[in-house]
Amino acid sequence: LQSLDVANNQLRELPAALADCPRLKEANFRGNQLRDKRLEKMVNGCQTKAILEYLRAGGRGKGKAESGREDVRKKKREKQQKKDGGDGEQDEVEEASKLLVKVLHVSENPAPLVVKVSPGVKDVRAFIVCCVLKGVNLKPGNALKRFLTMQTKLHEDICEKRTVATIATHDLQLVKAPLTYDVQPPDELKITPLGRKEIKAKDLLRQLQLEAEEQRKQKKRQNVSGLHKYLQLLDGKDNYPCLVDAEGAVISFPPITNSEKTKIRKETRDLFLEVTSDTSLQICKDVMDTLILKIAELNRSALENKEGSGSDMESDALCGPGNLNLPLVVEQVRVVDTDGNLKVLYPSKTDLATVASLLTVIR
Repeated sequence: LQSLDVANNQLRELPAALADCPRLKEANFRGNQLRDKRLEKMVNGCQTKAILEYLRAGGRGKGKAESGREDVRKKKREKQQKKDGGDGEQDEVEEASKLLVKVLHVSENPAPLVVKVSPGVKDVRAFIVCCVLKGVNLKPGNALKRFLTMQTKLHEDICEKRTVATIATHDLQLVKAPLTYDVQPPDELKITPLGRKEIKAKDLLRQLQLEAEEQRKQKKRQNVSGLHKYLQLLDGKDNYPCLVDAEGAVISFPPITNSEKTKIRKETRDLFLEVTSDTSLQICKDVMDTLILKIAELNRSALENKEGSGSDMESDALCGPGNLNLPLVVEQVRVVDTDGNLKVLYPSKTDLATVASLLTVIR
């Protein structure tokens, strides 16, 4: 949530949860008769940041007496939840705050991964941020399906239907480094898309457009779904962006598809993560921050629930209670130009700040 306008309504209080919205920069609460008169004055004269700080410090949009009573009730609820072993919303927030991620710096890594950027991407899709994430467990139950669903939701939401950024996730063991972020003409770029045979980018888009038309006719719908709705994002481009491995194979064709060559499977433990954008570098970083948080949440959930671990000894061992607090390891990846000059390092000291309230980062 970045902006909120609820002016001239009949609000009597403001929820404390607003203080937990790290991206909320603009908020208009004017014209509401709030019970907390101090807060009402702040709403009419202070910046959003000051209002959120007031809520975070204990203001609840109530009078002092009511606020005191609410604190007593809250403590009682927490005590009862601990007694019952309940898993209410408060417990979920507490659990999320225990998520651990350890950053492995380039200087500590004997074989750091590097991505070289060609000059041609500047006019096509200029920005790329990458990192390695180790220690993921996709074996239990439907963990892999939930991982793929999470990625789709991020594309719809924070990536704004892939118009501002695109995510690509790869099995690190299948990635042949060093990598090059490059551009190629549509009739030269070849890729083996997920679930398909090798094809030229130009022919792939034509094939997808035909599929989209057929889909529309069959379902009698105005809009298309899935991969087909992103085809227009490449309209008018003379060259297409691609990530190429050391063997010359295209492993990513943003914003359309990944390659079958580096496809993630249940057995995948280590990921190579990539976010590209033609909008800004900061958007890439924000999306990557959120992606790492979501993977950490899914990983913890899979370990806690032991979904379908059955008799798999490795899964059982990973799901043991002693392993729940083992941190995921994020390895820094350097993106450099053709002369080897550093363009971006992720995660840097300032990265992962947008999810700091839910993620403990060991640097």
